[in-house]
Amino acid sequence: MTTCITLPKWYDLHTHFRQDATLPATVKDHVSMQCAGALAMPNTAPPVGKVFEKEQVSNYKSIEQYRAEILEAANGAFREVIVPLYLTHDTTPQMIEQGAAAGLLKACKYYPPHGTTGAEFGAPLERFMENGVFQAMQEAGVTLCIHGEEHGLAAERYFDRGENAEEIFYREHMPRLVEKFPTLRIVGEHLTTKVGVDFVNDAPDHVKANITPQHLLYTVSSLLNGLKYHLYCLPLVKFEEDRAALRDAATATDNSKFFAGTDSAPHTQKTTPCGCAAGCYTGGIAPQLYAQAFEMAGVDLGTQAGQVILEKFLCTIGREFYDLPTPQETFTLEKTPEDIHPLKIGDQTIIPLPLGMECEVPWRIRRR
Repeated sequence: MTTCITLPKWYDLHTHFRQDATLPATVKDHVSMQCAGALAMPNTAPPVGKVFEKEQVSNYKSIEQYRAEILEAANGAFREVIVPLYLTHDTTPQMIEQGAAAGLLKACKYYPPHGTTGAEFGAPLERFMENGVFQAMQEAGVTLCIHGEEHGLAAERYFDRGENAEEIFYREHMPRLVEKFPTLRIVGEHLTTKVGVDFVNDAPDHVKANITPQHLLYTVSSLLNGLKYHLYCLPLVKFEEDRAALRDAATATDNSKFFAGTDSAPHTQKTTPCGCAAGCYTGGIAPQLYAQAFEMAGVDLGTQAGQVILEKFLCTIGREFYDLPTPQETFTLEKTPEDIHPLKIGDQTIIPLPLGMECEVPWRIRRR
């Protein structure tokens, strides 16, 4: 008998839809994998650096505009969309206060300057710790979504056997951040290291983290063995010790801290003249990949207990943290290999991660 898992629709609480022609196609892929909504990151072109369309703040897209574009592309399938405000040199405490009061501002995103795709508008963390922005967020109950990597490091410190950019950030900056702003809601985005897991586990309950499918499935050896550039993402996949810690965190029976956020990134061209575009595309297949990762971590998804663990991670913890509407609709995963295809957008193509890795996904979403 084929193993089946019935789950409520879920929210992808870290994803990228970009802009222009990619937006409708990538939103449609999220609808197809039974998302009830999403948290859509603001590193678009131009970035989402203001709350209201009427604001005269540089050449930024607004939360108001981008959220409306995503909801329109979803054609009624999304219950809710959160668009974080990109924290830039132009961000002020007044923007936080006014956006939160209007109900449009639920979260802000910190990018280490030049730390990933579209992060050239970011500013050092210290700026927001001192200029009143984090204080305003704490007072308004706005969540800080944080790309937790140190920036401007020498190559030998960025990724080394002894330390890396994420470990440095979680050892040196996160403790000061939590101490200075003790009630600020924080999500460690796309966690990749044991150091990060340990910090979040020891932090207050309002400090949580999301984990991507690729960081549960792969290690840096997977990236380098044959140079599988479709697995190139930031933060980079790490070592076996880190993957084991992530798996333990996501699959713990008492997990209340870690939830799903795919960091799905639609690149129509991975190799570019200036290097490899950072990001894995998992639109359309994320629940299947999470189920595969949970099985690899030793969770028996043929049992009720195993299915409860997956449901908490995928559907419950993040939704409750962001106080999102509870979906009444359900979907079913079944233990049958998924038939995966590239995403065609005009004359451009996005290759989903499993095709880029040339591997089979043993789960699929039952189509009604």
